[in-house]
Amino acid sequence: MKRIMLFLLTNIAIMFVLSITLSILGVDSLLQQNGSDLDVRALVIFSGVIGFGGAFISLAISKWMAKRMTGAVVITNPNTNTEKWLIETVEKQAKIVGISMPEVAIFPSQQMNAFATGMSKNKALVAVSQGLLDSMKQGEIEAVVGHEMSHVANGDMVTLTLIQGVVNTFVVFLSRIIGHIVDRVILKNQRGYGIGYYLTTIFSQIILSILAAVIVMYFSRKREFVADTGGADLAGHQNMIDALKRLSQREPEPLPEQLAAFGIGERPKSGLMHLWSSHPPLEDRIAALEKRAMDRS
Repeated sequence: MKRIMLFLLTNIAIMFVLSITLSILGVDSLLQQNGSDLDVRALVIFSGVIGFGGAFISLAISKWMAKRMTGAVVITNPNTNTEKWLIETVEKQAKIVGISMPEVAIFPSQQMNAFATGMSKNKALVAVSQGLLDSMKQGEIEAVVGHEMSHVANGDMVTLTLIQGVVNTFVVFLSRIIGHIVDRVILKNQRGYGIGYYLTTIFSQIILSILAAVIVMYFSRKREFVADTGGADLAGHQNMIDALKRLSQREPEPLPEQLAAFGIGERPKSGLMHLWSSHPPLEDRIAALEKRAMDRS
């Protein structure tokens, strides 16, 4: 499963590029009124442009980034029985969940993992590792593919992007408020913004972005349980449970953070680092599926 640190870093980088670009164009000057007071209305607009712009640009390049970071090769002409079967499985599940056929790819890793990404549910990419194809039974692979297809069908990529956009907006807004206070109150600067404002804003934006990622990861963990039930409905509860148990025996290779939230699993984090996990512990996901299967029987 590959997606979170890279997404966070990409998102932060894009926000900084947008911030610098808008500053060069003079938009940053809108944050001041009469040279001293903070123009909150302009700041809200400025923050929203950067916040949602960064999130949606990250989403727009997600497929390209995924292929570049993982070496995933899209199957255009299936050459092996495995590739033909994988295409048929995705095509069958796409019809069931009511979405357009996504691109299907295999990436060269001996670890068991998979991910889904893309700008929309009808322009998605679903990729599995060679290690997953070699190590899992067909029913288990179907469940993993179903898990990823559920992410796509549920619109999780766009949902998390919107959440990221809201979070980004608050990060940009608060970082500039902090910079303004430092510049005006602590440094007593009353003419334009000085170096203290810009350094404080940059530092605050980095720290707040890291802290804000906790919110995004919380929603990501919640969506994993939903995707698990989707995979179970498409391939059977036992196949989904068996797939997760197999993953628990061999820790998934970390995916690039851009992709982590839409992978099948990630290495467990301990202590407070769990707050930055895109996935719940595998044992919790297995227990939830076993309880659901029992309730339905």
